[in-house]
This record gives sequence, structure tokens and C-alpha cells, in this order.
Amino acid sequence: MRSVTSAMPAPPSRWATIVTMHGEYKVPGGKLVVVDCDVKEGALANVQLSGDFFLDPDEALDRIVKAVNGAPADSSANQIAQRIEEELLPTDVLFGITPESVGIALRRALGLAMSWDDIDFEVIHGPVVHPMMNVAMDETLPEEVAAGRRRPFMRIWEWNAPQVVIGSFQSYQNEIDQEGVRQHGITVSRRVTGGGAMFMEPGNCVTYSLVVPTALVDGLSFEQSYSFLDQWTMEALEKVGVHARYVPLNDIASDVGKIGGAAQKRWANGYMVHHVTMSYDIDANKMMDVLRIGGEKVRDKGLRSAVKRVDPMRSQTGMAREDIIDVFLNHFAGKYGATPGQITEEDLATAQARCETKFATEEWVHRLP
Repeated sequence: MRSVTSAMPAPPSRWATIVTMHGEYKVPGGKLVVVDCDVKEGALANVQLSGDFFLDPDEALDRIVKAVNGAPADSSANQIAQRIEEELLPTDVLFGITPESVGIALRRALGLAMSWDDIDFEVIHGPVVHPMMNVAMDETLPEEVAAGRRRPFMRIWEWNAPQVVIGSFQSYQNEIDQEGVRQHGITVSRRVTGGGAMFMEPGNCVTYSLVVPTALVDGLSFEQSYSFLDQWTMEALEKVGVHARYVPLNDIASDVGKIGGAAQKRWANGYMVHHVTMSYDIDANKMMDVLRIGGEKVRDKGLRSAVKRVDPMRSQTGMAREDIIDVFLNHFAGKYGATPGQITEEDLATAQARCETKFATEEWVHRLP
């Protein structure tokens, strides 16, 4: 397989060199923050801050720039934000811009953080595989990306049998009704990310995995990274007629209740997987047969004892699942310039081997009894 590298701009090897740099960051729900700066003797210099944000009074801009000039070039976004907060007056008003956003824009200018435009994405649909394989590929494919053998990607899952995927830190016996699992022929697997259990029959939900460098979320808190990585998802949902919003930490909700949720796993190799599952048309009775869902979860999922189906995407869009997926694939490709990719036989063989050594083993599935 040919080597593929991500377009991560390399930071200057010697901070003592004066280097003119440019970085931008669009604040989610806010405005564009633009930074131009030099680095001199290891510190930020000649910083210029611009954008379509609002500041009051005008002198607040001078205070922000004063706080940033002279900061060590390797400062984190949070350290930059702290310097700005210490310099601002209690009466200063910032609208569409935050101290953290200035730090993120600076980190991008210095090549220490990435933007979506820095990444050469693939967009992948499928293939249809055994349920356990998708869980395994959430570990094996990021390894391929980190090794430079595959580009970062967004992949929509397909699977050929019913399954329950439990979170990495969930107790098997607390989440799974073993009698229901046997009755309905369910495969139970444990994923690498945290979060709650997902009941997934073929065609009953839309699930995707997004594999990106962790530098893309540099400067963002964990909570902020979830909504940031799923901005495109909110836009795609709007295109199919679903008015969705993020409910911290990791839920996606519409006007009629919860649609789905997200989860992440970050590795020391500099890459992460962020995945989302959204309900399309779920047999609620069967789901409650196989999952031990308490009263709080029932209310959270918008279920009622008499409801037989949970179908937020089908009922709100009136669209076939395949058509919704096409909108998602096309929107991601158009927004981020992604090109079509595919899962190779080599990828599948690697995932199958990982199933045999890890994901299909009793030790992993029942690691928290």
C-alpha cells in the first residue's frame, strides 16, 4: 500500500528565527478570528489580530495584542487565553471571539494545530461486514492513518446482522439482558470508545467514524471538540429536514427528542476516532428486550411503554436511509474536499485478525462483567 501523509504544516525547527505566519479559526456559532505574527527569539512578535468579530471598547483589541506579544512561541492555546484574560478589563465586551479562539488561531499560524483545510480527506461508505468488524476497524484503520498508509477519513458503517455495541467502560451485565440477546440472535461487542450502548440492526440507524489528527482539536476542551467535529453533521441534518442541536456532552437532539450520540478515542500516536450513531428506525420493543434500560434512560431516549418504534430520522425526513446517507456523504465531500475511498481486502484481513485476538474474545467483551 502506498504511503500517504497528512498535510500537517511543520512548525519552525528553530523558534529563534523570525517567521511571518498566518492562521485562522472560525468560532463555532461565532466569527472568524485571523492572526498574523512573527516569531523572534522564541517569542511571538508583531501580532496582528483581525476578523469579523466585535469588541467594545476598541481598546480591547490593543489589550489582546499586548497580552499575546512576547508569549513563548510554544504556548498552548489555554496559556494564550490565560494571558489575554489577565490583560482584559472586566468591562471589556467580546462578541463572536473568545480568548481561547485567539490561542487556537495562533497555534494554527505556528503549525502546532490544524484546520479542516489542512487535511486531505477520504469519504467511505461501508462495506457491509459482520458487526464485530466495524468495531475492530475503529482501532485498526486509525493505526493505518497514523502510519501514513491511509488518509484521514469519514466512513459510514454498514453491517449484516443485529448487534449491541457497548461502551468501553460499561458493565456487560448491567447493560445486557442475556436472554434477550439469545432470543433475538444479537452479537454483543465492546468498542474502544466510552459512552453508552447502541442497539443496531441492519438499516435501523446511521453510524459513521471520523478519523483525524488530534491537532485538529488542539486548544478545544473535550466538550467543545464534540460539537466542533460534528458541525458538518448538523448541516447535513438540516439538509434532510431535521433541525438538530448538540446537547453537551455528546448528544444530538432535535425538536422531538434525542437522535443519537457521539464518542471519541484519542491515541498517543497523534490521531483519534470520533464516531456518531443516529437512530433512523429502531424497534423499541426489541431494543428493550436486549438492553437493561432504566427509567432515566427511557425518558432520555424519548421512549414510552406503548411506543413500538423509535424513528426520529425516518419520521422527520420521510426519506429512505440510503438517501439520507447520500446527503451525508455528499455534504462532507463538498465541505472538506474529500475524495472517494474504499476499504481494501488487506484492511478487512487486519480487522479480522484483530477480532480474533481482541474484539471477539471473552476477555475483551466481558472485561467489565
